[in-house]
Amino acid sequence: MSEDLGYGWQSDLLDLPAYLKRVGYHDDLKPTAATLRALHRAHVTSIPFENLEVILGRPVELGVEALQAKLVDRARGGYCFEHTELFAAVLEKAGFEFTALAGRVTMGATKLLPSTHALLQVRIPGEPDLLCDVGFGAGPLEPLAFPAEDGVTEVEQDGWGFRLQHGPRTWELHQRGAGGWLQRHTFTLNETFHIDYELFNYFIATHPRSPFTTRPFVQKFSLDSHHVLDGTNLTTTRPDGTEEKRTLAPQHLPATLAETFGIVLDEPDGARLIASVEERA
Repeated sequence: MSEDLGYGWQSDLLDLPAYLKRVGYHDDLKPTAATLRALHRAHVTSIPFENLEVILGRPVELGVEALQAKLVDRARGGYCFEHTELFAAVLEKAGFEFTALAGRVTMGATKLLPSTHALLQVRIPGEPDLLCDVGFGAGPLEPLAFPAEDGVTEVEQDGWGFRLQHGPRTWELHQRGAGGWLQRHTFTLNETFHIDYELFNYFIATHPRSPFTTRPFVQKFSLDSHHVLDGTNLTTTRPDGTEEKRTLAPQHLPATLAETFGIVLDEPDGARLIASVEERA
């Protein structure tokens, strides 16, 4: 086991070559802004977002050994805590300095919501601090630079629009959609740790009011499309905001997961997923 389970991210347990192969990254790993941008882009376009373990009745485990076994070796995906802890281990291994953060997913809501999202603030000498958000499932493709507190960072990445700004109480990340700008989540710069993510993860994976305990939710983000499976509803969104929607029969879910999201379930898990969706219908 790692000696630093309190403050570090278990990078000593990481099989870095296997991870780099999984995301298709072949350049050097010097802790520079260019490296961070390339790693971020490789990660978010290679490893999907998914909550299938919850729907299949299994616990979601954090820690590098469990995350590598699932997201790297088994070529599965995960949700934000899984993505962010794995990416943190990669950055730690490469020598980046960063702080783990927690955010509140709002999607335009104005009421106070719990902290259920994980992000990273990365510091590189001579550069503005950078926000890494590899675990939301919908981009951004690359980190966003923190502006001055009264400023705004607005970027377009391969047609996808993102905006980072400081609001009345917190930092805010906005995403551009067909209806304009939508506040996606808010966060502060208070440092969080693995033990905090364990607590948040338990709520997300088990609480009946968690959005991830009620139906399968899977995302795959790429340069030209964002695929979302929400229960049996499949939506594909393009950078210009146009959408294609269709509803799937439960028995078609395993094939769709393989073809659209790159997630291949074995036969028992495929059958279990179909039965779970039919039962919840």
